[in-house]
Amino acid sequence: MRVARAFLFLSTPESESAMLDDATKAQLKSYLERATTPIEIVASLDDSPASGEMQSMLNDVAEASPLIKLTISRDDKQRKPSFSINRPSENHGPRFAGLPMGHEFTSLILALLQVGGYPPKVEADILEQIRALEGNFNFEVYVSLTCHNCPDVVQALNVMAVQNPNIRATMIEGGSFQDEVKERQVMAVPTIFLNGTEFGQGRMSLEEILAKIDTKGVEREAKKIDAKEAFDMLMVGGGPAGAAAAVYAARKGIRTGVVSENMGGQTLDTLGIENYISVKETQGPKFALALEEQVRSLDVDIMNMQRAKALRLNTGLDNNLIEVELESGATVRSKSVVISTGARWKNINVPGERELKNKGVAYCPHCDGPLFKGKHVAVIGGGNSGVEAAIDLAGVVGQVTLIEFDKALRADAVLVRKLHSLPNVTVITHAQTTEITGDQKVNGLIYKDRADDQLHTVALEGVFIQIGLVPNTDWLKGVVALSKHGEIIVDEKGQTSVPGVFAAGDATTVPFKQIIIAAGDGAKAALGAFDHLMRMSAPA
Repeated sequence: MRVARAFLFLSTPESESAMLDDATKAQLKSYLERATTPIEIVASLDDSPASGEMQSMLNDVAEASPLIKLTISRDDKQRKPSFSINRPSENHGPRFAGLPMGHEFTSLILALLQVGGYPPKVEADILEQIRALEGNFNFEVYVSLTCHNCPDVVQALNVMAVQNPNIRATMIEGGSFQDEVKERQVMAVPTIFLNGTEFGQGRMSLEEILAKIDTKGVEREAKKIDAKEAFDMLMVGGGPAGAAAAVYAARKGIRTGVVSENMGGQTLDTLGIENYISVKETQGPKFALALEEQVRSLDVDIMNMQRAKALRLNTGLDNNLIEVELESGATVRSKSVVISTGARWKNINVPGERELKNKGVAYCPHCDGPLFKGKHVAVIGGGNSGVEAAIDLAGVVGQVTLIEFDKALRADAVLVRKLHSLPNVTVITHAQTTEITGDQKVNGLIYKDRADDQLHTVALEGVFIQIGLVPNTDWLKGVVALSKHGEIIVDEKGQTSVPGVFAAGDATTVPFKQIIIAAGDGAKAALGAFDHLMRMSAPA
């Protein structure tokens, strides 16, 4: 199953105001020239200021293309303010409740283009799978305009709504519908509801959504993968390390494959990238898209939405093939393997963390911070990530309490100075979080003073955990040598303890977990694996 990402990256308005400046209007007009068929926008408005802002924005949108017709409705059945985008005589197009500005402005443009006849960047077999879905699917997704993961979900659902009349998709901007957010206990974005029941939280790709509602599609894809011929080199993981390895392998002219849960890896969850040489600044999702596009431009077989389950060696197969078993039930075979499965957020593993995840326990301050506007939250972790999160949140929430295990903060001095200058931040050091409390949502945190072992309770409504990453290597235990921290032990060529199996990036013992280091590491591992293949094929 191969899907190109459905979104574009536009110079979206920096503010959340409905007033579009001249540059944005010009850009909007330029993109809408790609539309080829009429577009109807039906706005459900009332007399509120928010409805006035929406009408102002929609007037600008309608003026940008002669194909767009704007109608104002007073339909009491719809959220106000909201609007739908449809083809003439249809009513199942995407709906936006609240202003789709900030990161969601791109979602608006794409919805207009796709309704207007411009094809989405999705492969034909996936579009056919969407059109073949039977039953009624009413999706609602709650977002914040500062969330960089939300557009992935909004745009995926919008593609589905445009393609299938049985599918409805509504983006709901949480700040404009706070009563709904409170009633449905939405404390993390994006949060998706399907037919009134919670369906998922966090970033989800079109493939992930389809896999959850079309299980037969997963079975079909597993059979296709299982039938593939053996690769010369297989990358397990599609982040910067895996993508770089795939590029280097493909350029050698060998049969190359990539198994990945999601192309782009951790970069999809990175808001800003400003330290990748030759790229002054970019956004994580944009960087991930560039990685995927370069890999797809080469002769590489990408098997997306596939999680590795086990690595099998010495199977008795011809040519000493290595097998990678996938969670879907498929097995991929290759003469060499480069493991680049990256890392994930580290948990503090205290009572309440798992139970209250996305109910006040969060890991992305950029995404979920706006949901805690004016409230008291805690940040656990005093490294760069924790201090940056506290600084970011201080501009949105009412009060931030930062809790650090060590006696002093470990972040860069300039960040620490900035943190201490903020009036609504309290720093507690030499403290161990022992419990996150709450019933249906977080209401407090308990920490132990490591100097005297006394327990203290802090009443608050959110906890952001920022204590680093843990490598995704559980599936390799007992097969490949790992460090005490679970990292794959590699030599200077990326070779692991198993001949033919190489590794690169954040999953390995290589120090300094950075995007640029992971990319270079992936290239090195691919070259090491290619050298191994040449020596294997040399005559005795």
